[in-house]
Amino acid sequence: MKELAGTLSEMLERLSSFGDDVKARLESEEYLNLIRMGFRKWDEAATSEKKRLIANLLTNSGASRLTSDDVIRLFLDWIETYHEIHFAVIREVYQHPSTTRHAIWKNIHGKFPREDSAEADLFRMLIRDLSMGGVIRQHRETTYSGDFVAKKPQRGARTSGVLKSAFDDEEPYELTELGRQFVHYTMQELVPRVEG
Repeated sequence: MKELAGTLSEMLERLSSFGDDVKARLESEEYLNLIRMGFRKWDEAATSEKKRLIANLLTNSGASRLTSDDVIRLFLDWIETYHEIHFAVIREVYQHPSTTRHAIWKNIHGKFPREDSAEADLFRMLIRDLSMGGVIRQHRETTYSGDFVAKKPQRGARTSGVLKSAFDDEEPYELTELGRQFVHYTMQELVPRVEG
């Protein structure tokens, strides 16, 4: 109860700093539904980091309408589904745009394990989870209008006879637009203020 009271107090303090412009949003049935759903997930969250992410999300979604309530519900599901190590990868990709898997691992863990280790398998799974979940992707060139440019096939590329490393240092990764919005709404230490 003490933890809940502290979280609510912090949220109310931040929401009051946004002024009267957000009052209608805070009293809307749509936002109250988000609050109810969010605090159910907050209560079930296993770690203080997940609780902090949920509180940030609920606070920022009350003060800013950069994205729809459907996307906010998706972000609540991401917080519930992903683990802290997923969030560490998201932070690395946000802080170092066009980073590689090699750089992500090095910044989080330092020493590189063998390719056939459990750690390498876990890292492949983390990247796959976040890629399939629509949070990160390999960097893609775009046209002026935002269309993705198809990669040109490489002819005569030499192969080394081994599969691509879990810690590949060639393919750059970036956040998707949904991934960027997730960071803006949940990770206050990276983005101090949500811009409208």
